[in-house]
Amino acid sequence: MNNSNNTKPENTDWCLRVDGKTALVTGAAGGLGRSFTECLLQAGATVIVSGRRQEALESLKKDIPEYADRIHAVTMDVTDEASVAEAFDIMADEIAIPDVVVSNAGVATSKKALDLTSADWDQVIDTNLKGCWLVGNEAARRLAALNRGGSIIMISSILGHRVAGNVAPYAVAKAGVEQLTRALALEWARYGIRVNALAPGYIETDLNRDFFASEPGQKMIRRIPQRRLGQAGDLSGPLLLLASGLSDYMTGSTLVVDGGHLQSSL
Repeated sequence: MNNSNNTKPENTDWCLRVDGKTALVTGAAGGLGRSFTECLLQAGATVIVSGRRQEALESLKKDIPEYADRIHAVTMDVTDEASVAEAFDIMADEIAIPDVVVSNAGVATSKKALDLTSADWDQVIDTNLKGCWLVGNEAARRLAALNRGGSIIMISSILGHRVAGNVAPYAVAKAGVEQLTRALALEWARYGIRVNALAPGYIETDLNRDFFASEPGQKMIRRIPQRRLGQAGDLSGPLLLLASGLSDYMTGSTLVVDGGHLQSSL
C-alpha cells in the first residue's frame, strides 16, 4: 500500500491569495484597518477603504501608490444606516459590490462603569456592534440579490470572551459581535455568504505603544503566555484564510490570535 503524500488534494489553491476579489475594509485609515488594507492589496484584492473622513482615506491611498489602480476610497459612517446604503450605492455604480467585507471600524473608551454616560455607551455600542450589523446586512442583501456568495469578517477581540476593567461597553460590544457572527452565519449560509470573526489579543499600535512600554504595560505583557505583544502582521494569515477560498467550509467561527492570552490563568 502506498501511503505517500503524493496524492493531489481536491483543493490545490494552497496559497493565501485573494486575486479577483473586491474587499471592503471599514475603519481603514488607522491602526489595524491600514494593515488589513495593505495585506489584502498584497494578496491581490481590489480594496475599498472606508471611514468617516475622506482626507484620511486619501492620505492612506497616497501612502501606498504602488496599488493605486486597486484601491478606492468611499466615505461611510457605519453607525448611520443611510450613510451605509449610500456608500454601497457608490460601490455598486463605480467599483463593485465587495465579496469580502472586513468590519473593522471601532472605538473604545476607558472609564469606570460608574462614570460612564449614556452617550459614552451609545458611541461604543453603535460603532462596534451596530456598525457590524448595518454593514454586514447591507453587503449580504446586495450579494444575495446578485446571487453571489461572499465572506464577511467581523473584527472581534479577546475582550468578547473575557473582561477587563474600565472597558465595559467595549467588552459588551465585542461579545455581541461574537453572537452576531454566529446568528448571521446560520441565516446566510443558504446564500453562500460566510460570516466569521477574527479576535485579536493585544496588538501593538501607535495608540498603545507608550502604555505597553510603561511598567503596568510590561506587567500585562508578562501575563501573555508568549510574553510578547502581537504585531499587526500576526493577523494577516488568519485574515487571508477567512477571505480566501481555503475557508469555504468555515462559517460562524472565531479565530483567536492572542499569543495564548485567553488560556492564561485568572
